[in-house]
Amino acid sequence: MRQLIDPQSSLTRAAPPRNTQAHESAVGHVTGRASYTDDLHPPAGLLHLAVGLSPSASGRITRLDLAAVRKAPGVVRVLTAADIPGHNEVGAVFPGDPLLAEDSVRYHGQPIFAVVASSLRAARQAVTKAIIEIDDAAPLLDPVEAIATHQTVLPKHVQRREDNRVVVAEEQRDKPLARLESAPLQVAGELFIGGQEHFYLEGQIAMAEPWEDDGIRVLTSTQHPSEVQKLVAEVLALPLHAVVAEVRRMGGGFGGKESQAAAVGVMAALAVVTTGRPVKFRMPRDTDMKVTGKRHPFHNRYQVGFDHSGVIQAARIELIGDCGHSPDLSAGVVDRAMFHASNAYYLGDSLVIGHRAKTNTASNTAFRGFGGPQGMLPIENAIDDIARTLNLDPLEVRKRNFYAPGRDVTHYGQQVEQHLILPLVEQLERDSDYRTRRQQIAAYNRTSPIIKRGLALTPVQFGISFTAPHLNQGGAMLRIYTDGSVLANHGGTEMGQGLHTKVCQVVARELGIALDDVRISATRTDKIPNTSPTAASSGADINAMAARRAALTLKERLFEFARRHYDLAEGTLALEDNALTANTLAGAPFRLAWAELIQQAYLNRISLAAEGFYATPKIGYDPTTARGRPFFYYAYGAAATEVEIDTLSGEHRVRRVDILHDVGESLNPAIDQGQIEGGYIQGLGWLTSEELKWNERGQLMTSGPSTYKIPAYSDAPIDFRVSLLSGHPNSEATIYRSKAVGEPPLMLAISAWAALRDAIASIDGYRSNPRLNTPATPEQVLLACQAMRAQVANQAAAAPSEELP
Repeated sequence: MRQLIDPQSSLTRAAPPRNTQAHESAVGHVTGRASYTDDLHPPAGLLHLAVGLSPSASGRITRLDLAAVRKAPGVVRVLTAADIPGHNEVGAVFPGDPLLAEDSVRYHGQPIFAVVASSLRAARQAVTKAIIEIDDAAPLLDPVEAIATHQTVLPKHVQRREDNRVVVAEEQRDKPLARLESAPLQVAGELFIGGQEHFYLEGQIAMAEPWEDDGIRVLTSTQHPSEVQKLVAEVLALPLHAVVAEVRRMGGGFGGKESQAAAVGVMAALAVVTTGRPVKFRMPRDTDMKVTGKRHPFHNRYQVGFDHSGVIQAARIELIGDCGHSPDLSAGVVDRAMFHASNAYYLGDSLVIGHRAKTNTASNTAFRGFGGPQGMLPIENAIDDIARTLNLDPLEVRKRNFYAPGRDVTHYGQQVEQHLILPLVEQLERDSDYRTRRQQIAAYNRTSPIIKRGLALTPVQFGISFTAPHLNQGGAMLRIYTDGSVLANHGGTEMGQGLHTKVCQVVARELGIALDDVRISATRTDKIPNTSPTAASSGADINAMAARRAALTLKERLFEFARRHYDLAEGTLALEDNALTANTLAGAPFRLAWAELIQQAYLNRISLAAEGFYATPKIGYDPTTARGRPFFYYAYGAAATEVEIDTLSGEHRVRRVDILHDVGESLNPAIDQGQIEGGYIQGLGWLTSEELKWNERGQLMTSGPSTYKIPAYSDAPIDFRVSLLSGHPNSEATIYRSKAVGEPPLMLAISAWAALRDAIASIDGYRSNPRLNTPATPEQVLLACQAMRAQVANQAAAAPSEELP
């Protein structure tokens, strides 16, 4: 394989290793030896915390009687907003999230007070003894109504591209698109997209304890240790250096622990300050689901103009994100939904509008894809509508509208530089035998009146980077000990995705040593400061690159020492197979074991510690002009999904899935394939079974596994085929030319939703598309089938002489 030169380093890239090493904690996971926060040995005097929640979704608190709570057995302290020494605010970016409600409540389940007790049972039992009276107000639960009445957490954002340029003038942005109005054909529609509970195996949890010099140490299950540190400091009125946030691993995060884990750590820390004893706060699943936010539900509308060959000429897409009661991360979530409103398609003249609706529910937050999945669904819906209008295969319409040279500038002004989507899709089309199977399925449906099958092949083009530019930075440090072993630490967090494994591989690769010689330590804010969250699929891009730079510093330092100490010829030194190899000045081969090299470097007072830092280049987006380059690069993928539905019950199953995904030059194919499989299944749950329900009072009714259906083993595809695209390294200088793989695979599951629509459309001979909101539960599928049959009956009644299938 050819060598690639990283322009950010003077060293030539090493040859690719056999890089399918197992996850660094795999044995610990399967044996139970991997410790999570709740597994840690409890410190002496440990107390437990529980929270009292609002019984109303909206209103003013008129009475809060906690006398019986204070007298309950085992209670050590009862906390309210009055006990907070600093700011009663834990908002991630914008204010609006009080740690404990004071005068009013804004969602059912909002924490009002906390109980600190000698045992978890005592704390949870004491909470139930509170008397809370609220002057109820009618909750606002409909995001469309919220937008109509100007109830928003933040102003709307508008992106407009017309006549091959991004329109900056604010007064022009909402005007009708002339090319849309004049297009030969149009389709229009709307789509409700449900939210999704993170349902991590390890729930929200933190344990805080007094630390040296009047400080606080917080052991937390979070994707963003620096956010926990910052908010603990602000709520407790402490300097940042007095707070240490630490996380070794999480039992899943998926975005749910990016911002909202901070409040859990802050609550535990507040209890430590008021009691002087260590405190653990572990929410039961029911409380966790009521208190914390979900994936944003969206209500989307689209209008697309196209020609008689199905090529899009103009599009207007309106996205209404249900943000809940506060901003949280909704600015970025809705922005990313807008960025991905085109998915992999060139829209021509386009207008994309993003609303941030305010409703009386828990503040919705980050979830794998961060708005991208919700943004992609409307254009995929429209593509199917175009295909049915023209009696074309939807895949053919998709291919005609892909970004391509000359049609490769997005509606926000970024040029698509690596045109992979068409060849990737065509390869999957061949590998999955799409054409033959589509003919077979159509023939099957003609003779099967009850059971129908559907097939869809959909693309994914997902931008990689935080859309807030300052978050695209990370640090790492390496320590080489005198026996040659290496300890690595970086600012990213491990939630099962294999980030620590990849970082260890990068360090081992650069230093030419065995992977077993590299160990990773817990992420801590007193080691790596000002960390960015492990999110936006950027964990390896940022942190592995920072670790590599630290390794390169050590490598160059060791080379310089060895060259002088052993009279070696410059340019011949290499680290490989746990040894330094080179030629002497006389031309003789030279080899020195790694451990001996390190020992000699130590004896000669060579520093064996280094830090590395990486900031993603090239990116920048100006929201005031709605123009820029928010993404360093795009990751691509495609999935062909075949489904089968029972039109009399709505029950459905996935028969087969074929996936081809672009990971550049994979850092670890085994881990990447696992991420692709897991992402697809999680996306399948979001689109087909995971239904969130609130009653008219704003109370979440699906707050546990008995009422909220995540995918089970039996829901997995019967035939599941996953391949990594080969021969296409990242065109940007990422870590070894790899690509991110955390979030993009989730959107591959859009093909399952499209396949369900395809199966339902067969009822009337593929003349029209059903409206199928998500999640496409059996009830939704059944209703769509009934609507399609009613449409066929109406057509027959209106034109009885026509032959209908």
